[in-house]
Amino acid sequence: MSFLLGPVSGALVAGGLYYGYSSMIQTRTETHIRDLHALSVRLVETPALIMAPPSAATRVTPRPFSALLQSRWNQEVASLYAGLRDWDTRAQEWGKRLLYGSETQSSSVGSSGGR
Repeated sequence: MSFLLGPVSGALVAGGLYYGYSSMIQTRTETHIRDLHALSVRLVETPALIMAPPSAATRVTPRPFSALLQSRWNQEVASLYAGLRDWDTRAQEWGKRLLYGSETQSSSVGSSGGR
């Protein structure tokens, strides 16, 4: 009789595992079916009132101090670049005078469109 005990106990363990896994798969499948049905109903049914977000223009609040600060910053940067451009022009003229000689030659070269 002991030769039947091993296969019978193995069959009982396998049957128990099979039953456990199949019931777990079945309950998860039913849960997924319910979830998918609820999602499909939510997608098909449109709400009665759709709330649109407010427009971007209404969400922007005026900030006078930051606008003033930004415009002042832009003015300072623009004057800095203008000063550098003027300094660059003066350095070019100085270099031309150094290389080519007197003021009359550099003014005639500069007026002829040397750039």
